[in-house]
This record gives sequence, structure tokens and C-alpha cells, in this order.
Amino acid sequence: MNPHKNPDEVLDFEEYVRTRQDTLLRSARRLVPDPLDAQDLLQTALARTYRHWERIADKQLADAYLRRVMINTRTEWWRARKLQELPTEQLPDTSIEDPTEQHADRQLLMDLMKTLAPQQRSVVVLRHWEQMSTQETATALGMAPGTVKSTLHRALARLRQELERRSLESSW
Repeated sequence: MNPHKNPDEVLDFEEYVRTRQDTLLRSARRLVPDPLDAQDLLQTALARTYRHWERIADKQLADAYLRRVMINTRTEWWRARKLQELPTEQLPDTSIEDPTEQHADRQLLMDLMKTLAPQQRSVVVLRHWEQMSTQETATALGMAPGTVKSTLHRALARLRQELERRSLESSW
């Protein structure tokens, strides 16, 4: 812990993490498909947030601040990985360990989400999973409400297109 932090601020942050960690981990899990990456994302975001905790005047906005940090961190990771990835014409087969339909649907959705650009994924996660309003999403992502709407429209169209493409491939 930072020895220069006010002890009350440290305790306040620890209490925040203790009470909100499950919800925040679910948010992280929706931003990245791998559960271990989601834990890393949350831990990185918490460490970054801790450094600026005293600057968050209204602690009721801490979740929104932390989600923004997670989105920015995920985007940094995506950009770094993008430089290392090579496009291929053939996608690898995905395996489903759990045979239940619910798990298969969740896996399919996570695979489909990978086809979206980071900004599109962020908008879909905040609007549909976090059930934020257009205005709340715009504020969290630092964009205009109209941009949120158009980004969501394009993202959902992309998801539909990808789902249809996969359905056609599997019927052959």
C-alpha cells in the first residue's frame, strides 16, 4: 500500500473493493472472453483506480470510473495484441466443454463478441449487460449519445450478420 495515502482513504477503498468485487468481476468478464484475463483486467483496473481514489469526490460514481478504467485497459491490451496477430483465412474450431445448451449459447455469444471492435463491444456490454441508459453509456465512454446509438446499431447488425454467416456454414 502507498504510505502516503490517508488511512481513511485506504480503508474506504478496501471496503469498496470488498463489497463490489463480484459485480466488477462480472463486468470485466463481459469485456474479455477469458475468465483469467477478466481477473487480470479487474486487478489492473483496481490498481490504477487506487492511485486516484482520493480524486473521486462522489464515491457513488466509483463503479462508472472503474468500468471506464477497465475499458481503457482492455483497449490498450487489444491494441498491443493486434500488433502480434496475423490474419488467417480459416478460423480455428471452437470446442465446447460443457454440453448444456446454456453454456453453448454463452460460448457462441462470447465468440460473436470477439468479432466486434473494442468500442462496439464496450457499447454492447454497457447497454445490454449492464443495462445502462444511452446517456449513462455515453458518459461512461466519453462519447455523444448519438454516437452510442449508431455504434450500438452497427454492433448489433455485425452480430446478426456473423450469427447468420455461422448458421449458414453449419448447415452445409
